[in-house]
Amino acid sequence: MVHNRLDLTAVDAAPAAGIGLGTAALGRPAYITLGHAADIGDHPDETELEAVAWAVLDAAWERGVRYFDAARSYGKAEVFLGRWLSSRAVEPGAVVIGSKWGYRYTADWDPTATVHEIKDLTRPTFDRQRAETEATIGRHLNLYQIHSATLESGVLDDADVVAGLTALAATGVAIGLSTTGPDQSATIRRALAVRTLDGDRLFDTVQATWNLLEPSAGAALQEAADAGLLVIVKEALANGRLTSREPRLAGRLATLAPGSPPDAIALAAALQQPWSTIVLSGAATTEHLESNLAALTVTADLSGSETGFAEAAMEYWESRSRLAWT
Repeated sequence: MVHNRLDLTAVDAAPAAGIGLGTAALGRPAYITLGHAADIGDHPDETELEAVAWAVLDAAWERGVRYFDAARSYGKAEVFLGRWLSSRAVEPGAVVIGSKWGYRYTADWDPTATVHEIKDLTRPTFDRQRAETEATIGRHLNLYQIHSATLESGVLDDADVVAGLTALAATGVAIGLSTTGPDQSATIRRALAVRTLDGDRLFDTVQATWNLLEPSAGAALQEAADAGLLVIVKEALANGRLTSREPRLAGRLATLAPGSPPDAIALAAALQQPWSTIVLSGAATTEHLESNLAALTVTADLSGSETGFAEAAMEYWESRSRLAWT
């Protein structure tokens, strides 16, 4: 097995090992999580949203979360995270930070914007955004990921991109990709074959959507784990659908682990997957974070529970594409 460049010592030694904090809902005034506008307030300005983000980051740190995940397209998420790390004097070895390149935030802080982000998985974008991430996260960056790689994008076969990622890997930064859409499995399997210019496996991690409603990537994620990649699960709550905000599903979740919050049960199902390394909470409030962290105390065996919830992959992704930015 090729050595994995991502050192998770700080994560594994922490009380909340297994749970990370994603910042997609914390860096911009609109996102597709159900009820997002009610969580962060009506049209917050940058100062107001940074205060919200810092409150959640503080709570996560205090509860033992040591993996934090951002992206260039998450509005000011990298900026907020970088300022928080500096303000709290968090040393690089005490935390693991991942970010992503390949999308550009275009909404300009307008929650009603028609287009919130634009995808561009080319070498010039990588070079530009890598420099931007260096300016915000700096020496804290441990993992840099292609944002929402797909076969159709061609990014996994782009020699210029592979060369750029190879050079970054040579500095010790781990290289990953995130996946999206109904063909995640094919993308993951193609990624396993991508090599650096020296012939080593390029990717150290894969970040994929897996949840009880959309578990179709499970077999490919097991193959990735078997090949030595660390697996990060995103959207384990299906953008809020697997929470109390969708009562029908919440009621069904409650039967799996009576007494636990529905969101904790959904996160626990992801944590219990044999290939799972880190499961991201996308909490936008400290209350939601606390509820999410209850996943660590769920003792019910949730193996196979996805069979009672799973939707057809195409149906799931079509429904997701219709979620409103609020």
